[in-house]
Amino acid sequence: MDKTKKAKIALWILLGLIVIGGIIGFTVARNAVTVAEPTGGGQVVREDSRVLSQAPDEKAQFVEFLDFECESCLAAYPFVEELRAEYGDNVTFINRYFPLPGHKNSMNAALSVEAAAQQGQYEAMYRKMFDTQKQWGESSDDQSALFRTYAEDLGLDMAAYDAAVADPATRERIEVDKADGQALGVSGTPTFYLDGKLLEPKTLDEFRSLVEAAANGS
Repeated sequence: MDKTKKAKIALWILLGLIVIGGIIGFTVARNAVTVAEPTGGGQVVREDSRVLSQAPDEKAQFVEFLDFECESCLAAYPFVEELRAEYGDNVTFINRYFPLPGHKNSMNAALSVEAAAQQGQYEAMYRKMFDTQKQWGESSDDQSALFRTYAEDLGLDMAAYDAAVADPATRERIEVDKADGQALGVSGTPTFYLDGKLLEPKTLDEFRSLVEAAANGS
């Protein structure tokens, strides 16, 4: 089965769960639709938000609030990568950390990714976390040591990595992202915004068409 078909199947499963029980909290933003009003001054994007990929000719910003241990985020991951490949010239993709309390290692994963980001390896560690999530996700054991091996695999300065993971400022940065999400009304992951606007998706075609329209500047 090719990657596109797998991505479509995964997203259809997510959308189906929303229709059946609304249990995933999978939301997407678009233009010219109902906008979710912030509840407490949260920002969709900050100047220092982690950029997954910068569009050379930016016409729109696509923001994902994510949890690296979230199975729904993993299911959406290949579809987001597909969108990046198709629209990355005109759409900047930005991530916000939103570790969920029910996931034992979501904060540990976020700390590891942020520590890697401080050495210019955000995207590489982002990919590593999702590519390996099935190996460590939902574990009741602390996976920090495993995440440290990922940093070693990426060739990071390990002294700097360890210092960043232990630095309260690193956790604070993650908490700022989460606080923004909560102020905006985010309650689950993944949650998507397109140019600051939020909407629940109804179909994959709608999802894609909204991103395409934004990429075209419409």
